Amino acid sequence: MCAVSVFDLAVLKSRIDFLETEMHKPEVYSNISLSTAYSKELKVLTNQLEQLEKLKSEVEFVSFALLDVDVNDETSVGYIEEQLNELDKQIENLYIQTLLNGRFDSNNAIVKIHSGAGGTEACDWVQMLYRMYTMWAKNNDYKLELIDSLDGDGAGLKSVTFSVIGYNAYGYLKSEIGVHRLVRISPFDANKRRHTSFASVEVMPEVEDDNSVEIKPDDIRVDTFRSSGAGGQHVNKTDSAIRITHFPTGIVVTCQNERSQIQNRETAMKLLISKLVAIKEEESRNEALKLKGDSKKIEWGSQIRSYVFCPYTMVNDHRTNLKLTNVFGVMDGDIQPLILEYLKWDKS
Repeated sequence: MCAVSVFDLAVLKSRIDFLETEMHKPEVYSNISLSTAYSKELKVLTNQLEQLEKLKSEVEFVSFALLDVDVNDETSVGYIEEQLNELDKQIENLYIQTLLNGRFDSNNAIVKIHSGAGGTEACDWVQMLYRMYTMWAKNNDYKLELIDSLDGDGAGLKSVTFSVIGYNAYGYLKSEIGVHRLVRISPFDANKRRHTSFASVEVMPEVEDDNSVEIKPDDIRVDTFRSSGAGGQHVNKTDSAIRITHFPTGIVVTCQNERSQIQNRETAMKLLISKLVAIKEEESRNEALKLKGDSKKIEWGSQIRSYVFCPYTMVNDHRTNLKLTNVFGVMDGDIQPLILEYLKWDKS
């Protein structure tokens, strides 16, 4: 996708005109990959143009209203304040879009959460993070689909993989890549002691196909096995689950959520492609971090964020230094302030 600033109206219109012209050419609409990419970009840019023109119209309306407002009329002043607050939100939304201009930012996201050391407590932390992202997706009109999960011993989840479907899902959720640390009084400890748990979060752009990724048949092994966990009569009766091992990198991906082996294989292959693309993205990100002077790696002991429930309540992002005291609100999916602050920090 061509990087176009949402605030550059002339360039925006020029790119839209170009795409509309190109999509009528036989060599483009006969090329499924190219026409799909152009169609996706056209939809995004058209939406941005509509937002910008709507904002421009509303700014003009409020500007004229301000000229005639009676400062002694509380109703009129209150109305103007409401309009200004709404304009502020729209401008903030457009500003965020200028930060989301990476190659895969507009794509759907594939998220995997994996428990660290800590047994049942760590597995419960994975479940809590999964709920947090589920709530965030719901609150922001994204669709969430479970791909694969592994139950914990006694409670929670050892790991869970899911997709978040919607425009800019990856652009937002790439802020969550890394180790997340939980500090609380464990409900699983009879002595009510304070525990520290860790979970790693991987975020990959969902990629159907990518020219930079080549997967040779000899480079992978595909295994089938019986699905486990909840799933009704279909589970544990057929070898429908799929595991793909990629020899050059050692990556292993699994999928058991679909109803058929064919569907699971397609989803697993999509996961593998997305993971390989994510590795390239991570290499680029690490190079950028070196230029920033930030050499933190995604590993145990170098967490990106801490969620503290005891002896005080706070969510602390160690990259941006943003601290929020409403830890319960964050766990209910209110992570947008953390995401926005990360996007600003990442572009600084």
